[in-house]
Amino acid sequence: MSLNKTDIEKIAHLARLAINEADIPDYARDLSNIFNLVEQMSAADTTDITPMAHPLDAHQRLRQDVITETDQRKLFQSIAPKTEAGVYLVPQVIE
Repeated sequence: MSLNKTDIEKIAHLARLAINEADIPDYARDLSNIFNLVEQMSAADTTDITPMAHPLDAHQRLRQDVITETDQRKLFQSIAPKTEAGVYLVPQVIE
């Protein structure tokens, strides 16, 4: 795929980029090379390739899901300015 000056100007406008007139040929060449690489990669046969989330066979170390702290809800609500039915009451901020 070969991009021309008009294509580069449209892309720059859509991206809200200001580019110099002298740089347009370089941008056209670089973007055309990128699109050509994408076309080459799209042409690769991937029918028997299994998708993977990570290139390494890494396993995440997980901790046990156990309670490590005591319930201090009553203590914290006893020092709160306002509570009701086990929840904290706060001033309304949105009308």
